[in-house]
Amino acid sequence: MGLESELAGVAAAYGGTGEPVLHPTRTDVVVLRRGEVVVKAHSRRDEPEELRPRVRAVASAALSGLMLAPIVPDVLTVAGRAVTVWPAGRPISQDDDPGLAPWEEGARLLARLHAVPLTLLPPLPPAGGPARAARAVLRMPGDGPVEQLIRRAFKELPPPEPLPGLLTHGDWHLGQLVHRDGWLLIDVDDLGVGDPAWDLARPAAWYAAGLLDPEVWERFLGAYLASGGPALGRGDDPWRRLDVPARALTVQLAAVAVLNADREGRELDEVEHSLVESCNRIVRA
Repeated sequence: MGLESELAGVAAAYGGTGEPVLHPTRTDVVVLRRGEVVVKAHSRRDEPEELRPRVRAVASAALSGLMLAPIVPDVLTVAGRAVTVWPAGRPISQDDDPGLAPWEEGARLLARLHAVPLTLLPPLPPAGGPARAARAVLRMPGDGPVEQLIRRAFKELPPPEPLPGLLTHGDWHLGQLVHRDGWLLIDVDDLGVGDPAWDLARPAAWYAAGLLDPEVWERFLGAYLASGGPALGRGDDPWRRLDVPARALTVQLAAVAVLNADREGRELDEVEHSLVESCNRIVRA
């Protein structure tokens, strides 16, 4: 029996009905939906013992109304893979106008997440944000001018500030929102203790690269600050705390773009070229 068949069986065991539907991913993660049940086979690199406290955290009362709670508050093992089971939610459509996406709702959820006392949760591993950037650069194929530029931009990143760790999502973007009786955060893979500025770094990187409308960025940032979000500290300049994480996310996104283009046998598109050009500005700076 293949992995997909086994995941379909797990979904059925927890109430999933109808035909199984695979959700495409660009990694080795496998996501299968069956009716109102979603089963996720995590990446082969994800250890069940690191995922388990993360799943238990989002199942706790402390994160109720913030993150989607699992159907099974534990990690299963299926065909040698860590597997989790979730209720289905409605994601943001990729065909929608990005300006109409629920940026404010995402910002408010992040602000509330960052404010949750760690004492209310099981001990968590470090948040995965910084490691994701390093991993993306390491996985990038080839050694042409673009790859060399991205590697140099990564090498020249300043070290992160040592800051008191807060609860941090670790990989936030609009795809990490679903609607189920209100908007909720999803994806526990990188949840942990870290610098919450990394959760704002992806939209900050897109804004700095000219890929996110300034008005949308201001809406997002304003909603986060108005909700008491602690990531940016005190003062009038949010970039004092955002600069290094946003540069790191720029490098990460550029490396992933090169990896995807190589895998799909195509040239970089206009958006991906903008990310590479941002790496060039990082190097020049």
